[in-house]
Amino acid sequence: MKADKNIENAKNFTADNNAPVDSAQNEPKTTEAQMSVDQYLEQLHADFDPVYNLLTDYQCAVMEVETKFNILNSRLSMQGEHNPIESIKSRVKDYESIIRKLEKLHLPITVEAVEENLMDVAGVRVICSFIDDIYRIEKCFVSQEDVTLIMRKDYIQNPKPSGYRSLHLIVKTPIYTENGKKDMYVEVQMRTIAMDFWASLEHKLRYKKNLNPDTAEQLAKELEACAQESAKLDEKMLRIRDQIIEDAAAASDNLQDKAEH
Repeated sequence: MKADKNIENAKNFTADNNAPVDSAQNEPKTTEAQMSVDQYLEQLHADFDPVYNLLTDYQCAVMEVETKFNILNSRLSMQGEHNPIESIKSRVKDYESIIRKLEKLHLPITVEAVEENLMDVAGVRVICSFIDDIYRIEKCFVSQEDVTLIMRKDYIQNPKPSGYRSLHLIVKTPIYTENGKKDMYVEVQMRTIAMDFWASLEHKLRYKKNLNPDTAEQLAKELEACAQESAKLDEKMLRIRDQIIEDAAAASDNLQDKAEH
């Protein structure tokens, strides 16, 4: 019987070569079970290689955009008193999140559906020091000839009801692979340090489970109030910076006047 044959193969499984051995010839022998595993792995690679390739393309797009912002930060810092970009974060959605979003949108679960319909698989978050740094960096970024602006949502000038503030951009930019040029969508979020601090904590607190409705409503009001305080802090820090720059410029002019006289 087949079951008896499997038991015999299990008895002949050796620690030296990790393969069933034909006791008569003392040579490795391939079983039907092994063949099915090999076939399964081959099918698995065939099914998932397109997904892995797609996620790799998005990772390449993220690296391209990150490089653009790093270059801008280096160049603009040479023209002013500070680095306009404090930090850059990035992510590529995992395939489970992608599948769930396709399902939510009632789209087929295919690579083509992802490429044609999902614009936020690749994401880059740029954290700036001051609000005017955000718009300065944005202008330089979208003016590059290989960056195409697809969508722009300014939640700084028009905050969400929750208090959320950030500048969102959807751009298309090319990557260059072994198969040639390929245009990729990338979502870019631009925030100040204060905006990012509020958004990160709001995300953690708002999605805590098992909150009763009254508590959830009260927390939403408090979070919105915190967002307003955060916005005031951004404005105040900007005024302080401008005052420092103005006073430094005035002091420099006074020294120059004294030197001339």
